[in-house]
Amino acid sequence: MTVTVQVDTTCPVATLINVFTVSPDRQYELIELLARATEETMKRQPGFVCANFHASLDGERVINYAQWETEEHYRAMLENIEARVHMDQAAKIATDVQPRLFSVESVHPRDWTR
Repeated sequence: MTVTVQVDTTCPVATLINVFTVSPDRQYELIELLARATEETMKRQPGFVCANFHASLDGERVINYAQWETEEHYRAMLENIEARVHMDQAAKIATDVQPRLFSVESVHPRDWTR
């Protein structure tokens, strides 16, 4: 198995964890929109590091785990017209959106040598 994302406490990034509540029949519609928005817009924003989308098994949540070089880069993205269009579209699909910024404080990776 290959690990593709590395979370590191020594990298001072702003971590966005955004919890979207969605009806199960629209969960993948939201994920597709978020993935398209990332490819078309977010990846070109200054300070973008990565984005990951997670679908809850009950179909009622989508989690966006994204990282920006700084909080200022994240805040500047929020003011970008193109990014705003995508965020507004996502808000129309979701019934609730709860974005929060975090810092990575502790990481406990699996020992892949075992």
